[in-house]
Amino acid sequence: MTKKEEWLAGTRSAVPIMLGYVPVGIAYGVMARQAGLNTWQTVLMSLTVYGGASEMMAAGMVAQGAAVLTIVLTTFILNLRHIIMSTCVFNQMQGGRLPVRMLAAFGVTDETFAVYTTTANAPRTPRYFFSMALCSYLSWALGSWLGAIATGLLPPLITAALGISLYAMFIGLLMPGLHGNGRLAALVVLTALCNTVLCNVVQLDSGWSMILSTLGCAALGSFFVTPNAAGEENSHAEP
Repeated sequence: MTKKEEWLAGTRSAVPIMLGYVPVGIAYGVMARQAGLNTWQTVLMSLTVYGGASEMMAAGMVAQGAAVLTIVLTTFILNLRHIIMSTCVFNQMQGGRLPVRMLAAFGVTDETFAVYTTTANAPRTPRYFFSMALCSYLSWALGSWLGAIATGLLPPLITAALGISLYAMFIGLLMPGLHGNGRLAALVVLTALCNTVLCNVVQLDSGWSMILSTLGCAALGSFFVTPNAAGEENSHAEP
C-alpha cells in the first residue's frame, strides 16, 4: 500500500467517527456556552483536552462553580483509561520513530481506538492512524465551534438528542469486533449493567460509576477473555 493509499484509508475509516463527533461537539458547545465559557474558550478546550466526556463533565463543573484543581483531578481520573489504549496503539503501530508513536497518544479516543484495533486488514502505520485521528480531531473542533455560535438557536430537546449520537456511534463501531466473540460481548453487557447499578442504585457520580465499572470489568475480563479464546470462537463462527 502506497503512502497516499494509507492516508486515504485513514480518512475513510474516520468518516463514521466524524459523523458522530460533529453533532456531539455541537451539544458540548451549547453546554459550555451555557456554563459561562465564551466561544474561544469552548473551542480551545476541544483543541487541548480533546475528550468528549471530559469536556462535558468539566463544563458542568464550571457551571456549578467547582474549583480548578477539582476539575483537573476529575478529568485526569476519568481519562486514565487512555493510558491503556495509547499503549495498545503504540504496540500495534508498525514503523515510525519513537517521538511519532508517542505523539499518536494525543489522537487516541474511544472511537479512534476502536476503529484502529478492530478494522480488518487496515494498515497499522503512522500515516493511517494520523490521517484518521486528524480528521476526527478537526470534526470535533468544528462541532464545538458550531455549537458555541448556535447557542440559543437550538431547542433543548434537539441538544439532548445530539448528545445521544456519540453512544449510538460507539455501539456501531463496537459491534463488528464482538461478532463471534461471546465472551467479549458478555463482558461489554456486564460493564454496562455495572455502570447502571452504580449510577442509579448506589447513586454514585456518573464519572465515578464509569471509571469503577470499566476498571473492574476490565480486570475481570483479563481472566476469561484471552486472544486464544477469541480466536477459537471466531473460527467456529466462520462458515
